[in-house]
Amino acid sequence: MTKPIYSLVIPIYNEEENITEMYRRLSNVMTQLDGDTELILIDDGSRDHSLNMIRELHHCDRRVRYLSFARNFGHQIAVTAGLNFVQGKCVIVMDADLQDPPELILKMIATWQQGYQVVYAQRLSRKRESWLKRFTAYAFYRFLQRLSKVDIPTDTGDFCLMDRQVVDILNAMPERNRYIRGLRAWVGFNQTAVHFERDPRFAGKVKYSFGKSWALAIDGIISFSTVPLKLATYLGMLSAGIALLMMILVLYWRLVDPVSPLIGFTLITIAMFFLGSVQLICIGILGEYISRIYEEVKGRPIYTLKETGGLVRVSEMSSK
Repeated sequence: MTKPIYSLVIPIYNEEENITEMYRRLSNVMTQLDGDTELILIDDGSRDHSLNMIRELHHCDRRVRYLSFARNFGHQIAVTAGLNFVQGKCVIVMDADLQDPPELILKMIATWQQGYQVVYAQRLSRKRESWLKRFTAYAFYRFLQRLSKVDIPTDTGDFCLMDRQVVDILNAMPERNRYIRGLRAWVGFNQTAVHFERDPRFAGKVKYSFGKSWALAIDGIISFSTVPLKLATYLGMLSAGIALLMMILVLYWRLVDPVSPLIGFTLITIAMFFLGSVQLICIGILGEYISRIYEEVKGRPIYTLKETGGLVRVSEMSSK
């Protein structure tokens, strides 16, 4: 197979119910492209039959290539691994649950051919999702945009197209706690959006639990903003101001109303709880940043592979 022009990167975790339909719709799209295509599937330590289905696709279709992790490393690391192995000049990242419509790829490629290096899919609506999910997602993206010095587009996920030049820069970034959509915005270049209505999952259960979504949100905030560190300073100044005000009030009550019920154990207890909570918040914020420093300095590989099919790391190819 000649070197492909287009590379499709799809992380997969327990998606046996979606793989067949995903491949069918992607095959229809790939037949409409004007160049060779590779479909890279990343098995993120699936515990169902996903890996066996991926192997079968690889044996039946020479365009299908795959990686299989030795354990579950997470969605962002799976995307990173796929980017490490792509060969195409144009790279598309999407999820396997078909909430990202494969047919939109044609429009994204047409936009890339107009000269844009990054084309991200921006959601206009989320079908069949709870009001809580819609509200928290809406609030988070706008909160992150306010905090970050990087203009991270709102209502976007990892569904995007990236030029080879952008992918090479992302692969050169050494970060371990990766927030791909933030890194994608950070690199710059000509970027634009294509809009779409996000469909519900084709089948199966949602893999991104509240806990995983929360962890990803924290990664996004910590990776692209130092405002939480400044917040610790502001909380310290606020608590100092309140302590000064309380000292003045206590002196006033002592002189004017010595028998006031506000003087004594109650006031001291409130002050202790307030100062203790401020200290714990500040320590927690520092802990988030320090934990990421700790992860970075250990220098472990961000993923381990137990199996590959039809792939060679791009860095290995360039060294030959």
